[in-house]
Amino acid sequence: MQPLTPLARELLAGPHFAIVATVNADGSPQQSVVWARERDGEVIFSTVEGRAKPRNLQRDTTINVLIIDGENGYRFSSISGTARLESDNADALIDELSTPTPVSPGSRPRHGHA
Repeated sequence: MQPLTPLARELLAGPHFAIVATVNADGSPQQSVVWARERDGEVIFSTVEGRAKPRNLQRDTTINVLIIDGENGYRFSSISGTARLESDNADALIDELSTPTPVSPGSRPRHGHA
């Protein structure tokens, strides 16, 4: 993937969802809303074997990740590149991604979390 911009890093550190786009076998786009974070300059997210994302990425590593500011939809970062699938520490990654990020006073909490 291209180097992350300061805005991409900021959005990935906050309580924002990302939209991951991959390419289906027929060439059409496939998109999913995911929790994502930045780690060592890379975007990380979790997926489940057997679903469209990993199937598509095993065949074609082309990927786009769009992170949208939950407070201002006109503030976003789009990251294009190639993906790498890893299965090491998958359970720990799921736990990390599903843990709400700190929310500043007055900002909207991440939906779907207790």
